[in-house]
Amino acid sequence: MAKNVIVVFGGVSNENEVSVITGTMAANILKNGGLTVIPVYIAQDGTTYCSPSLADVSVFKGDNFRRFPKALIANGGVYLFNKKGKMKKFVKADAALNCCHGGTGEGGAVSGLFQTADIPLASAGIFESSLFMDKYLTKLILSALGVKTAEYTYIKTREEVDCPHNMPQFPLIVKPVTLGSSIGVEKANNLKELQSAVETALIYDSAVIVEKYLENRREINCAAYFYGGEVVTSECEEAISGGEILSFEDKYQGGGKSVLPADIPTDTAKLIKDTTRKVYSDLNMRGIVRFDYIISGGEVYLSEVNTVPGSLSYYLLSSGFKDFFAVLNAVIEQAEEDFHFAKSKKLLHTGILENISSRSIKGSKHLEN
Repeated sequence: MAKNVIVVFGGVSNENEVSVITGTMAANILKNGGLTVIPVYIAQDGTTYCSPSLADVSVFKGDNFRRFPKALIANGGVYLFNKKGKMKKFVKADAALNCCHGGTGEGGAVSGLFQTADIPLASAGIFESSLFMDKYLTKLILSALGVKTAEYTYIKTREEVDCPHNMPQFPLIVKPVTLGSSIGVEKANNLKELQSAVETALIYDSAVIVEKYLENRREINCAAYFYGGEVVTSECEEAISGGEILSFEDKYQGGGKSVLPADIPTDTAKLIKDTTRKVYSDLNMRGIVRFDYIISGGEVYLSEVNTVPGSLSYYLLSSGFKDFFAVLNAVIEQAEEDFHFAKSKKLLHTGILENISSRSIKGSKHLEN
């Protein structure tokens, strides 16, 4: 019998529409590979829908998706409800794949949802998702691991920009701290541009990373996943922008181009792959993850880590959609293996409740150790 695999996409995120592209792509690859796919879409208002028809990207033109059943993920599967809000069906799931970009979807909430629902997740876990969704926390952990990153400062208010002596020298890059897809990212060459860029970024997010702009930069990507006891890395890709920084238009509207494999020295490619394996392995990561690097002045800097990369980096890890099924199937198998291993561990039952009366709890302000 074919496995039932949930593919969840969308989310309360500025990247909801991009996620639809990734999610429907993955759903169809898995379906064509012989698995039974359960597409689950999370709308920007947080409402969750489920239907086989949601694997068709054309459904998302307008609000057509709202005609499909609302859904709830719990107890090892998906509950579907009729228009009156009554449960009409439960579908058991063997595994799930997270295709939500940005927001809580990529930031750990979806990972936590599936862990709570007792469903193996073939994607990044709670820790690495929440960690790498935040560019400030990313800087802290990479520093602890001895990985080189660009000089930066972290600011939470517009007023902090008025003290430029606390920041790297111009030019600078301004990035909303938890957004992806280059949304809100701007280059600032002087204080006035910095103030404007920070004001714009704070419209989208609660904090900002102001980073030194690395001159003569080359942007290199490397994807990885874990299977069979080893971290598998892709070849290095160079992403070439249409301007000074890689923009949303470059990534999704044909403004940029890529070179695969990247035309870089062999030792540089090896350093990037080795660093990718190190970070992935040291943090015991899972799922398909893309690591974004910058080469500048002969140095290699790790810029960002994407735990739900665009199109799940299929173009880095395979020769096409058909071959990519093997990669998705591998991470699904790994998720099931990890799940059963975790289930084999003993949960402690202390029995302390047997000796506590309800009278001793009522009216007490706290419990003493």
